[in-house]
Amino acid sequence: MSKYRLHPQGEFPPALLPRRLAAMFYDGLLCVALMMVVTLFYQQFLLRLIYGSDQLKALADAGALDHDPLLASLLLFSVFGFFTLFWTKNGQTLGMQVWGIRLQNADGTAIDLWQALLRFLVAMASWACLGLGLLWMLWDRHRRTWHDRYSDSVVVQLPKNIHKK
Repeated sequence: MSKYRLHPQGEFPPALLPRRLAAMFYDGLLCVALMMVVTLFYQQFLLRLIYGSDQLKALADAGALDHDPLLASLLLFSVFGFFTLFWTKNGQTLGMQVWGIRLQNADGTAIDLWQALLRFLVAMASWACLGLGLLWMLWDRHRRTWHDRYSDSVVVQLPKNIHKK
């Protein structure tokens, strides 16, 4: 699949830490809502269909639903899907759109699925290291995080007047 150029094009400065954190907070709230919907669908429709209402209630009361690997996998894939859809389509999640930042390749094209997977996995590792991978941008001369570096992508600050002609 050929890479396509994102619009607007131009040389944009790297996005700074406060904007990135604000976009992450916004997207985090959206991911919590997504996970709530996936969990509701899984537990109230799928498990209810398989076990029935009475047995499902008994399982829930016994704590058998507390550590469900299938649900955990569904949640992980749904969050990955959320980010991948936005990153590969227009380079911006909803939080990134609000805060005027965009993820792209250095040449201004959208990242591909492989880059999105690398970015997602390294970002999780970055947070597992107490955010060290994110704070790395404070020492990097190009203002890149671990997930920027490993996915070979950049997060840029878009100009405020991009929608005006």
